[in-house]
Amino acid sequence: MFSAFVSMFKIPDLRKKVLITLMLLAVCRIGAQVPTPGVNEKALVKAFEKRTGQASLFGLINLFSGGAFKRATVLALGIMPYISASIILQLLTAVIPALEKLHKEGGEEGRRKITQYTRYGTVGLCAFQAFFMATFVESMNADFPGVVVNPGLGFRLLTMLTMTTGTMFLMWIGEQISERGVGNGISLIITVGIVSRAPLALSAIWENLSLKNPFQQQLSFSWLPVLLVLFVAVTAGVIVLTQGQRRIPVQYARRIVGRRVYTGQSSYIPLRVNYAGVIPIIFAAAILMFPATIGTWTNVPWVNTIARHLYPGTLINTVLYVLMIIFFCYFWTATQFDPIQIANNMKRNGAFIPGIRPGKPTAAFFEKTMTRITFAGAMFLAFIAVIPRLLISGNPAISWNVASFFGGTALLIIVGVTLDLMQSIESHLLMRHYDGFMKKGKLRGRY
Repeated sequence: MFSAFVSMFKIPDLRKKVLITLMLLAVCRIGAQVPTPGVNEKALVKAFEKRTGQASLFGLINLFSGGAFKRATVLALGIMPYISASIILQLLTAVIPALEKLHKEGGEEGRRKITQYTRYGTVGLCAFQAFFMATFVESMNADFPGVVVNPGLGFRLLTMLTMTTGTMFLMWIGEQISERGVGNGISLIITVGIVSRAPLALSAIWENLSLKNPFQQQLSFSWLPVLLVLFVAVTAGVIVLTQGQRRIPVQYARRIVGRRVYTGQSSYIPLRVNYAGVIPIIFAAAILMFPATIGTWTNVPWVNTIARHLYPGTLINTVLYVLMIIFFCYFWTATQFDPIQIANNMKRNGAFIPGIRPGKPTAAFFEKTMTRITFAGAMFLAFIAVIPRLLISGNPAISWNVASFFGGTALLIIVGVTLDLMQSIESHLLMRHYDGFMKKGKLRGRY
């Protein structure tokens, strides 16, 4: 592995891509420290921790922004509005015939228009969320004076302009990383934001050990090997879930093109076990955290009762969390995976599955197979998602900031993006006859 890292910097164009990626990611982290004009950052951090906490919807947004949301910086909204707009457009593509036609038959021009629509949607979502953010920060002045220096319409408009510009700047950086750097820029920005919280998690563990004063010790040393083994085991499980696939064997019929005869070839179609990725966890967490967030704003008794029963960590919340993850796994797979289209493309290209007739029987086979493997993937995904909650319930001294690295959204994103980045670098190394991260020995065909 170390030789592969050294080889990265031996290839001029790959070295340039890596340095550009690191430089642009550093710009993102610097921008996450620049406060929004008119906001007292220190007062806001204290007010945010007392009024909301990690178990609210704001805690989820703060996770993806790398802590910028809690400080209301210029990049407080992060890249999530762009991802939300992309997900909304993907769902609309599945239900609106005009967008579906543009996606399937538009070619490069169609993809360019869909990208343009996504950017327009991002601007709209940013403006709405930034106005909501400004109003929320202003409301803290009642309990925590001095959070906003000059509240009013001017502050709200300035916040909308600042945060919308910050998100669009992040989107541009992500596109530049994808085009000129290594890996997917949007995913890397989210991952770097999540990883930036790792020092805080290590600091929390160190404080709970209380080496200077054993009487204040909240976390015993016996938990350290347990946490280490659990982290390795869960990470290995996430890798298996991310890389797991069911390979469907495909046989191509013999074809005659002109005077040439092409013999039948064997191949396979990979069906991913976790086809929906991390989206089901994000949807389920956002929906269930909404009542807990609303409960912090109002004093209505019945609303507070519902929020208390649906607060993260309760039995009702955990059961609903698991059920919603399973539901969204099937929902997202149904909207993105089209067995009829795959069967028609196979029939058009003279391909078939051994023992399955082309056409409708092939589509039914794909649908049945995908339903089975999605169930296995959804159950495994739900188990990984609840591990942080089980860890906190097992030892209340472990904070959410620490537990989030042992499962859930954070670990899934980190592992998935890291694997994609390694495969991207691997392809560059193998093209230039260097040993990569995942394969040892010489390439086939080399002597």
